[in-house]
Amino acid sequence: MAQYYEVRTEETIDTINFLLDNNIKKISVLIRHSERFFTKDASLEPFMGLTDNGKKIAFDFGQAIRSNPLPKLSSSFMGRCIETAFLIDKGFTKKNHRTLEHNSLNDKLSPFYVKDIEKTIPLVEKYGNELFLRNWFDKRIDESIMENPEKTSDILCEFMIEQIKNLKENKIAVCVSHDWNIYPVKEFKLGLKAETAGDVGYLDGLVFFEKENKYYITNYQAQPVLL
Repeated sequence: MAQYYEVRTEETIDTINFLLDNNIKKISVLIRHSERFFTKDASLEPFMGLTDNGKKIAFDFGQAIRSNPLPKLSSSFMGRCIETAFLIDKGFTKKNHRTLEHNSLNDKLSPFYVKDIEKTIPLVEKYGNELFLRNWFDKRIDESIMENPEKTSDILCEFMIEQIKNLKENKIAVCVSHDWNIYPVKEFKLGLKAETAGDVGYLDGLVFFEKENKYYITNYQAQPVLL
């Protein structure tokens, strides 16, 4: 079973290219994985892989990335993110005939903010995804169950800035993660609430960049914000 979300490849790539065209050289991108299967059994969520269409979309994203700077891939440890990163690599490699470094896994791209999965799953089933997230952001979920949402946003931004700092010349960090990793950053850093800004789509991205020794975040819906 698949669930419908917009594909945001064009919006993410256009945001990256706009910065590159304006001589921004240090960039890291936090993107959601590609289209995946869903299940009514919440306990199986971590094991849902990509649909065939999702595989194509991820491959096409890799082909859409410019040949320079070279993408440096990292991802969540969940299969759908690893699969997305692998196919981005394959799409880029096929088009540009250049070998990339292997994808690296990082806990910060995974659901590190879920502190008690056994209590989280029933809450998601009870409220649904949208209301659960709103309860989290409004701090109506105990921090023994879910990490403080503003702290979560800060941790993710610090991680993405660290990716920029560690970039070698002519590299761009492409980090494949989950919609729940992106929603709190949109909420607390860009002021984009899901209820008005819409869902985080497949390959929807937040773009971080360095300019004159300062760090910013932007996406296709917002002007750059100083971090």
